[in-house]
Amino acid sequence: MIEFFQALEPLEIGLIVTSALGFAVYLAMLHRPTSLMRTVAKTLAVAALAGLTLAMGGPKLLALALILSALGDAFLAHDGDVAFLGGLGSFLAAHIAYAVLFLSSGPGLAAAPLAGLLAVAVFALVMGFVMVRKAGPLALPVAAYVLAIAVMGLGGVTLGGLVLAGVVLFMASDAILGSEKFLMPEASRLRRLTSPAVWILYYAGQALITLGLLA
Repeated sequence: MIEFFQALEPLEIGLIVTSALGFAVYLAMLHRPTSLMRTVAKTLAVAALAGLTLAMGGPKLLALALILSALGDAFLAHDGDVAFLGGLGSFLAAHIAYAVLFLSSGPGLAAAPLAGLLAVAVFALVMGFVMVRKAGPLALPVAAYVLAIAVMGLGGVTLGGLVLAGVVLFMASDAILGSEKFLMPEASRLRRLTSPAVWILYYAGQALITLGLLA
């Protein structure tokens, strides 16, 4: 891993720094009203990882998944059902891209640890059961999203290592975000904790997946 960072070109280092700055700025502005700077910071954090992937000649599907994720971040930087649906659709497509990438790059589900596969399946079933029941008119897109998460998670199990660690963090952030949207009252004080938790887990997950596939 040390060799990976030592071999980075100036452009690649700049993209990593840009990504980290976007992460930090958005974290600092998390509870502020929607603004252009807040949206740009959130979008830039993962968009810069997509740029890093392209600059290093990484997998095109990884770059696509990161671009779709950045688009989802741009939507979710705003409030309301329209923004939520835009984010949901973008991340659904990103999860599908990740799933295809993981399953086509790894040894296949047959060679994956059974315990890991079962853990992902149980997580998806519980999350799907709880979220879909509370989603109302959004039940169908939420069900499709949970299915995409599950397939991505199964793909992550086949690769293991940093990629799997990133997938676990990504799935955890999705679970907390879903709880915020469908289970928590708007006035809940827990939102002061869950919002930064979602962002930290999500960004760390994306970073670990990217690092695991590029290194």
